[in-house]
Amino acid sequence: MEKRKILIVDDDPDLRRALNLRLRANQYDTAYATDGFSAIAMAQKERPDLIILDIGLPAGDGFVVLERLQENAALSCIPVIVLTARDPQSTKEKIMRAGATAFFQKPADNAELLNAVRAVLSPPWPGTMAMA
Repeated sequence: MEKRKILIVDDDPDLRRALNLRLRANQYDTAYATDGFSAIAMAQKERPDLIILDIGLPAGDGFVVLERLQENAALSCIPVIVLTARDPQSTKEKIMRAGATAFFQKPADNAELLNAVRAVLSPPWPGTMAMA
């Protein structure tokens, strides 16, 4: 059985490393991007099963990434879990309207984040989840 691939999009190298280790330990393949521009390029190249996306990125923030993913027919079906340090009161609704599947505030609980990843990648895909 082929491993599911997750694209991690975050400019924080420590967070990318920690997510990479956690996901690989749970039998997922990973790829990463460090800014909004490379996020779209990597999504096109890697065709991940899931994207974990930060909102505060250089070269096009996470909202731009969500918009570009939705505009691209080949990428619009990729579920996106947003993992951000931004205030959930002011951004959660906007993020979900922009097409995110789930929202987590940094620092996210590891078990809850992994449960969301499993839920999103388990067929049939359950649709939009509003995580806190």
